[in-house]
Formats: sequence, C-alpha cells, structure tokens
Amino acid sequence: MKRIILLSFISIVFVTNLFAWGAQGHRIVAAVAYENLTLKARHNVDKVLGKRGIIYYSTWPDDIKSDTIYPTSGDWHYQDLDANMSDSALIATLTHYPTKGGNLFRVTDSIINVLQEDNTQQDALKFIVHFVADRFCPMHIARMDDFGGNRVKMKWFGQNTNLHSVWDAKIIEYNKYSYSEYATYLEDTFGAEKKEIKKLSREDELRYNYQLVDSIYQYQQTWSGNAYHYAYHWSYLMNRQMYMAGIKLAMLLNSLY
Repeated sequence: MKRIILLSFISIVFVTNLFAWGAQGHRIVAAVAYENLTLKARHNVDKVLGKRGIIYYSTWPDDIKSDTIYPTSGDWHYQDLDANMSDSALIATLTHYPTKGGNLFRVTDSIINVLQEDNTQQDALKFIVHFVADRFCPMHIARMDDFGGNRVKMKWFGQNTNLHSVWDAKIIEYNKYSYSEYATYLEDTFGAEKKEIKKLSREDELRYNYQLVDSIYQYQQTWSGNAYHYAYHWSYLMNRQMYMAGIKLAMLLNSLY
C-alpha cells in the first residue's frame, strides 16, 4: 500500500539533474545520525532495515535510479530554486511546492507522512535517510538556470568537472577520511552546536542553506582556480552541513521510531 503511495508521485516528475552528496557524504550523514539515535529508535530502525542498517542503505536511492519500480525518482533528490527570491517566496516553497526544478520538498514531506502512518515501510525509510541529507547539500537547493551548478564548469586538480560535483563529492574525497572517521571528526568539531542545530526550524534551515548557496556562487566569481584554496575555504562549512543533516535526520528518526 505505501509503495503505491510513493509511486503516485512518479507521474508528476522529470529527471533533469544529478544526485546529491556522493556515497561517502551520505554514509557520513547516516553515521552521525545513527550515533544520535535513542536506543529505542536504533532498535526499531535496525529491525526495519536488518543487519545492514542506515549507513549501508543511505546510498540506496542513488543505487536504484535505473530501477523500474521508481523510474523517475531522480527528480526527488533536489529542489532547484530561482536566484534573488524574497524571504516570503522562499519559505512558501516548503508548502506550495514548486512545479519545476525538482521535487525534494514535496516528496520528503510525503514520505514522512507515509512513515507516520506505518514506520515499518522499508523503502520509505531508505528514501528519507537519503533525502534529509540531500536537503543540506547546497547544490541540491541551488539555482534553476544552471541545473544546480551542473552547468558551472570547473577544474579540480587538473580534471574537468562542475560546481555540482565538487560539492557532492570532491571536497569530501579531498579530506580522505573513512566515513566513520569523518563522523567522529564532525561530532568532535560541531558537537557543541548540537542544541542550537536542534532548535532550527525547517524555515531557518532553508534560509541558511539558500544564503550559503548565494555565498558559493559569489565566491565562484572571484575564485583563482586553485583547488587547494577552494577546499580550504569551503571544507569547514561543508562539514557543518553534513553534521547538521545528521542531527536533523536523527531527530526525525527519533520522532518516528
């Protein structure tokens, strides 16, 4: 029944973008979340997903992008937005879902509703673990006119790439931690902010993320092209985004399980 509910969104979406945090980023977010679950939530989540758990399944929505069960789920991973939106227009996208540029906000809310009715739905749980992380990946609420940074070409240590890919994976890969080492580092670095992060509303999150995206685009205009400088400049804020995603995912799962 709940799979049918998820499938009901397929008829209204198109695949026009790439995916969010690379595999390592999603594992890091899931690892942070798992360490912040209550014992009850951890037990119940593990019961639904089995031995592999949320870290393993955090990449599943990317892995099944060609699966015929969810043939247009690629459009669920992002919500491109126009530049220079007023605060009221920006916040309205959380409830009056945009009709183009992705379906991250609409589908996330709908899957949460599915889990509130029946939290044993395995696919829904796998999707929500992934999509909460996507909400904090800057290039997945980036600009409509360049397809979330996919059209912004860059050189990364001599290799051709684009802004979207740099934020999805390349900065994370540059730091060369395992996902478990990275999760521990994030907890050590940002743990003091946990209470404040938990207080953030979805509106606050969206405002902050939208402003961060603006800063990324502004920096792009004056960037020297040096990848070392880029990684140094943005690693701290990118790491904070992953930590925030992990804490918010833990909060949601604690409420559902």
